[in-house]
Amino acid sequence: MPRYYVNKTAQASGDHEVHTETCIFLPVEWNRIYLGQFGSCAEAVREAKKIYRQSDGCATCSKACHTR
Repeated sequence: MPRYYVNKTAQASGDHEVHTETCIFLPVEWNRIYLGQFGSCAEAVREAKKIYRQSDGCATCSKACHTR
């Protein structure tokens, strides 16, 4: 199962993006929060929403969960 992280810095839309550990857009270590290992991006986004209500999947590595 992939490890997921959420970006501490929101995008212009206000979303905090959820990334896998292998994403080319994974934020630097000080700018991300480890969410855990999940079987799907949907589970990871649900976990991220516990921290940042406005969270969304990355368009590159979590495409199925990218809504904006």
